[in-house]
Amino acid sequence: MSVEVPPPGLEEQAIEAQNKAAFLMDLRARGIQDLGLLRALENVPREIFVPHRFADLARRAIALPLRCGQTLPEPWLTAKMIEALAPLPRHRVLEIGTGSGYATALLARMAREVLSIERFKSLAIQAEARLARLGITNAGVVFGDGLAILPGIGPFDRVIVQGLLAEVPENLIAALSEDGLLVAARPDPKFMSRQHIARIALNGAGGIIETPVCPSRLQALLRDEALAL
Repeated sequence: MSVEVPPPGLEEQAIEAQNKAAFLMDLRARGIQDLGLLRALENVPREIFVPHRFADLARRAIALPLRCGQTLPEPWLTAKMIEALAPLPRHRVLEIGTGSGYATALLARMAREVLSIERFKSLAIQAEARLARLGITNAGVVFGDGLAILPGIGPFDRVIVQGLLAEVPENLIAALSEDGLLVAARPDPKFMSRQHIARIALNGAGGIIETPVCPSRLQALLRDEALAL
């Protein structure tokens, strides 16, 4: 009796499909509902945005270490931030803190244009290469201090900060369009040792309105360019 052997690579494809399905099911279970975001999460391979030795962990619900002491957040946290940002196909997006470029790639699938600023030169170079590998042409990565953005590069419909802001810089608020939104991690006013993702909008009177979204564990955003890295 002969045993039917599957064609080469078929088993690997089946495993990949199962892993991708489990990845998306976990995100849905955590409350991610935006269909455009879910499509982006399905089509952008997280494994190319992590060090090679962690590639098999890329679709797990865990944060992963990057170079320069940085971290790629858990997939659900990245998704929560982008869903709170609510980017649309007509939007111009500013990202502060490129990291591996994973969120940049997701945003590029959803928005018209993405400008991402990274203070670590090596991370900026690697992220740019990953975006090129995926054929993404509507997102660019710039080496620099994202908290020192120059007047005139805005306005942006959406601004996302991949880190904790103790205070919201006025220049980031000034870079927003009239109906723009900013998403960042902010200290919990009741428990300063805790933080949450906040959605920040202009209130029409020169101030801002902050709406908490979910708990977070992001690193504090650092100023200045990291010249050595």
